[in-house]
Order: sequence, then structure tokens, then C-alpha cells
Amino acid sequence: MEKQENQMITENKMGVMPVGKLVFNMSFPMMVSMLVQALYNIVDSIFVANMEAGEDALTAVSLAFPLQSLLIAVGAGTGVGVNALLSRALGEKDKKRAGKVAANGGFLYLLSYVLFLILGFVAVKPFYASQVTDPAQQNISTMGVTYLTIVMTMSFGLMGQFYFERLLTSTGKTVFSMLCQLIGAITNIILDPILIFGWLGLPAMGVAGAAIATVIGQCAAAVIGIICNHKFNQEIRVSFKGFRPDGKTIGSIYMIGVPSIIMQSIGSIMVYCMNRILIGFTSTATTVFGVYFKLQSFFFMPVFGLNNGITPIIAYNYGAGNRKRMIKTIKVSMSVAFGLLMFGFLGFELLPQVLLGFFEPSEEMLEIGCTALRIIGIHFLVAWFCIVAGTVFQALGKAVYSMIVSVMRQLGVLIPAAIILARVGGLKAVWWAFPIAEIMSLIVSTICLVYIYRTIIKNIPEGTE
Repeated sequence: MEKQENQMITENKMGVMPVGKLVFNMSFPMMVSMLVQALYNIVDSIFVANMEAGEDALTAVSLAFPLQSLLIAVGAGTGVGVNALLSRALGEKDKKRAGKVAANGGFLYLLSYVLFLILGFVAVKPFYASQVTDPAQQNISTMGVTYLTIVMTMSFGLMGQFYFERLLTSTGKTVFSMLCQLIGAITNIILDPILIFGWLGLPAMGVAGAAIATVIGQCAAAVIGIICNHKFNQEIRVSFKGFRPDGKTIGSIYMIGVPSIIMQSIGSIMVYCMNRILIGFTSTATTVFGVYFKLQSFFFMPVFGLNNGITPIIAYNYGAGNRKRMIKTIKVSMSVAFGLLMFGFLGFELLPQVLLGFFEPSEEMLEIGCTALRIIGIHFLVAWFCIVAGTVFQALGKAVYSMIVSVMRQLGVLIPAAIILARVGGLKAVWWAFPIAEIMSLIVSTICLVYIYRTIIKNIPEGTE
């Protein structure tokens, strides 16, 4: 049996399949699942926007984004560390090491849930109180607290989903990871109108219904992940019998994962600060910013799906000592990412009114939103390179470079630029902070990628394609 399992690891497609076909094979299922996830985010907001509370409800959910994003950052960032170490262990044919990484990863996801359970009870109300200070907007705060408390205290499904999906993607079984996300998102979309508006004889629960639908969808995805790992993922044997946390393994996971967590958490800080700046003009500006994030996810999420697919390929061939396959993987993924975000750029520049029209916008929201989308959309022309470069850093165990780029982009440039532009040029000028910050990101990402090539990639054996 052990000999058969070692044979399966030896013949892993990440080391032998033609690179172009492999990138498609690994990434396409992830891109589809991420696209469905983006559609869910958009559809979810459309349902919320059609509530009687309308724009206030949409604003309440939008203001939840920083803490909700922090929740996802911890889950996804921990997964980056688990995924990279698992793929590298498989590339090195170290089955025992892979099992240890998987078990300790599961332990870390359990601890993460406990953390957010506590935060859900103690941090949500102060969080909204810091953003909504106008007594006339207390309805926004009330709805937001209800929504975010449910999402955070019941985040066990999300953590389970992240864990079991990462076990699947690390062994190249991205089609099953896609299945998990598809079922989770579709479950969510189906339940949204039923729970929000009270269909099929159920009571109308409003934003609470949206939150409960989200949680149920995450639990459904986690259950499918458990089933797929048990039946189809024989390369990793996860056992918690006699389990004891291994400090060295946990340290290795977080050495790669923490920079990613910090990088995405910085995004939460950025959104929080932007919300504070924008709500000083009008709550509608905050709503537009929230809608922008929903819309841009339709174009960015497939790129993130592409990255999830290529991370184990790069890590595997790094462990196997095959530079040619690594470089070709990077080139192919950059070409695909450029095409996807160019499509997004054209959509934001040519069709902003159509995109905003899905959210029952007021005249004020249309006026502010069309200007915002056209200006922010410019950064799509640069972002594709920065995203793929960050993925290369993470796959090679140098995620700290991604963190440096993110800190400089969002806290070092974007927020200060937004504050200055708000004071000098008003609301319309604020949106220019995004293209300005992305140009800085391009410069720093290029410098880091050149350094990584000279110090790591260039020294790996050439190998074969």
C-alpha cells in the first residue's frame, strides 16, 4: 500500500504535464469557482439593495467589509502557508512531512475560529460605532451589527472550507476545490432571497437572512470538502490520533502565511480608513466604494483563482528543482492575468452606468459611481503584474516581499494620498489614490521579482519542461 502511494506521489502531474496544459488544468476550475464566488457577492448585494431599507442596507453590509475581509485574510493566509508547504513536501516525495503539515494546519484553523468567535461578540458594536457617528444613520449601524455578528460567530464553516480546499489544491485536485466553492456559492445564492425576503412561508429576516445564507453556504462547501478529501485525496493522510501541535511546522506555516495574512489584513485597514474618509462627504460615497469592491471582484477573483492554481505548481517544481517549468508557469499566468484585467478595465471605462444599474442606484449614487469606477479602473492596467509577482513570492516561501509591497501600496501611499486629495480636490479627487498607489506597487514588485530571480530562481537546476 505504501509503495502504491509513493508511486502516486512520484507521478504527480505538477512535475510531468506540459506547463500550458497544467496551468489550465490546475487554474481553470479555481477560476470558475472564484468567478461564481464573485457573482455570489454581487447577487448578494443586489438582493440587499432591493430590501425596503435599500441604500442603507447596502451601506450597512459594505461597512462590514473590513472585519469580514480580516476573517477571510486569516483563513486564506493560513491556507497559503499550508498549501506551499504541502506542495513542496510532495515535490520532495516526503509523505510523512506532508501529513504533519496537514494536521497542524487543521489545528491552526480551529484556533482561528475560536479567535473570531470571541471577536464576533466583543468587537462588532465598537467597530460600527467608530464608523457611524451620525444619529440619523443609526439604522445602518443596527443592521450592520446584526449582519457581521452572525458572519463572525458562525465562521466555523468558512474555516473548514478553507482547510479542506487547500488540502485538495496542494495535490493538484483543483476540480474538487471548484466543486466545493460552487456548491457553497450556489447554496448561498438560492437561500439569499428565501431568507432575506421571507419566501416559502419563512419570515423575512433582512440582512440577518443574508448572513445566515452565507454561513449555510460555507458549511455546505466544508462538508463537500471533507467528502472529496476522504474519497479522492489519497496523497495526503490526515490523522489527529495522538496529535500534538508541532512548533516547527506551525512556525513554517506562519512564516509563509503570516505575511499573506498581514497583507490582506492591511486591505481591511485600508477599507476602514477609506470608509472613514468617504462617509465624511456622504454615506452614498461609502456605498459606491462598497459596490466597487463587489464589481471589481468579478474581474479580480478569476485572477486570484489563477494564482491559487499556479502556487502549488511553482512550489512543487521549486521542491523538485525544475527552473524551466517554474519560469514558463509564471509567463503563462502573467499573460492570462493581463487579459482578464484588461477586460475589467474596458468594462469600468465604457459601462460604469450599466454596472451600477444592478444595485438600484439613486441619481446621486450614479453620479458619484460613474466617476469613481472610471478613475479607479485605470489601476487594472498595472495590477495584473503585481498580483502574479506576489504569488511567486509566496510560492517560493518569500511572502514577506508581498507584505512589503502591500504595506507600501495601501498604507504608505493609498491612504495618505486619499487624505491629501480629499482635502485638496474633494470627493472626485479621492479616487485617484488607487492608480497612484498601483504605480508604486508596480515599481516595488518589479524590484523584488528581479531580486528573487537572481538569488533563488536562477540557482535552481534548469530541468525540463
